[in-house]
Amino acid sequence: MTVATEKEACASGGTLGLLTLDRPDRRNALSQRLIDDLIAALDALEADPDVRVAVLTGRGTVFCAGGDLQDGLGSADGFLAGHQGRGRFADLLKRLRSVRFPVIAAVQGDAMGGGLGLAAGCDLVVADPAARFGTPEIKLGLFPWIILAVLQRDVPRKPLLEAALTGARWTADEAMRLNLVNRVSPPGEALSVAKALAEEIAGRSPAVVALGKAAFHAISDLAFDDALRHMHTQLSLNLLSEDAMEGVAAFLERRPPVWRGR
Repeated sequence: MTVATEKEACASGGTLGLLTLDRPDRRNALSQRLIDDLIAALDALEADPDVRVAVLTGRGTVFCAGGDLQDGLGSADGFLAGHQGRGRFADLLKRLRSVRFPVIAAVQGDAMGGGLGLAAGCDLVVADPAARFGTPEIKLGLFPWIILAVLQRDVPRKPLLEAALTGARWTADEAMRLNLVNRVSPPGEALSVAKALAEEIAGRSPAVVALGKAAFHAISDLAFDDALRHMHTQLSLNLLSEDAMEGVAAFLERRPPVWRGR
């Protein structure tokens, strides 16, 4: 397997899923197998009702160097098969968004090209101060096609287009200013900071976190009136949940809530 999966108990309840890109000899480059393995790992974690949050990182000194050029840009089975195979990366980015639990990227080194898209496709990002982010594809006569669908939702248009056209790289601090990164960790502590953030989220209602994540992404492309209408319905669903009733009761009774996840 090119993706190592572990589960750790959270002190606040539930389980943390830890996904590690495990191709350090290839700088964790995105081969077809790695993409398929990562989708399968996300599916397996979602099938476990105890999993409340996941952290995605890379083994070694690099988070992900991007697409694996040695894996080939085409397919021995013809153009259409190659086209469909490349679409699996798009499937992965959609899967990161659709899983019920938040996914936090712990970026401990370079996140380039598809690796940048992979990090940006996660719900939250924690970066080591030495991490670098970039879209170097243009230097190879390519363009960051698929990942722009993710990046345009976070990064302002002008600096994003400049990076895509020049292959420029951003430091962790620059990436944070551009809305790509939530937190910059102390040196060497990206994973521990990401786990601490995961622990905090795991202490919230898993039902409401799942409902909220889905709604947050659902309204990202909606017109303002449609977004308000959708969130109005989600508010009513939230209020009908057992966890909402428990949360309010616990607040009034001045005690910690006991989440049931429903």
